[in-house]
Amino acid sequence: MTDDLLSIEGLGIEFDGFHALDGVSLSIGKGKLVGLIGPNGCGKSTMMRCISKIYTPTRGSVEVDGHSIADLKPAEVAKLVATVPAELGSTFSMSVMDMVVLGRYPFVDRLWWETPEDERITREALRTFGLDGIRNRQLSLCSSGERQRALIAKAYVQEPKLMLVDEPTAHLDMKYKLQVMEYLRKMSLTDMTVLVAEHDISLMARYCDTCIIMKEGRIVTIGDPREVITEDLIRDVYEVDSRVGLDADGEIYVLPKKYIEGSI
Repeated sequence: MTDDLLSIEGLGIEFDGFHALDGVSLSIGKGKLVGLIGPNGCGKSTMMRCISKIYTPTRGSVEVDGHSIADLKPAEVAKLVATVPAELGSTFSMSVMDMVVLGRYPFVDRLWWETPEDERITREALRTFGLDGIRNRQLSLCSSGERQRALIAKAYVQEPKLMLVDEPTAHLDMKYKLQVMEYLRKMSLTDMTVLVAEHDISLMARYCDTCIIMKEGRIVTIGDPREVITEDLIRDVYEVDSRVGLDADGEIYVLPKKYIEGSI
């Protein structure tokens, strides 16, 4: 018996001969906030899509809470894994509440509408994420921060074991970046594991229990951000000279200085 919530062994996937993932293996425990970082095209989003069964890997296996993803139907996967995409998509004209209640779809067993229990869970999530006061507002009229919180709330009401979050702070200002990460941190404290793909290394280093660093479809290293995020690692993975240190509060930061001559 293992305490691992997510277990990946030898995961590989190819697109027209390109190895998007090449022999990825890792395990993540329950109730963890994990940062998945690396340059564009390194395989972060591809790995998340394999975990959620959007992509079928060429080789290897993915298990969530002891269940092989390959053996599960989409509705069964959705009860274990929730995904927060980087972009809102075609539901932009919905109200906030309509968006959030969509997260209950794995549990709807009738053709027409959700149950009072689904509505209760949705309203509770709206309050938890500070959205109840704007629940009837159209998403297109919401701020970027409000829309991001609505996407996270939608995933939250799925009651997943594992939440996959793709670039949650990409279009947010400093306040909302911190706010979103605080919400994700609180969710990990409820025994849910949250895997976040993000480009802001300092933000990941501050909030995450563990960081997974990827390059060219492979894992470079996994560990405590204070131990694995170094100037040498940033140089190797990003081809950038940087300064990595601790601020006055003991929080790690990464300051990019310049790209390495000849890297572009």
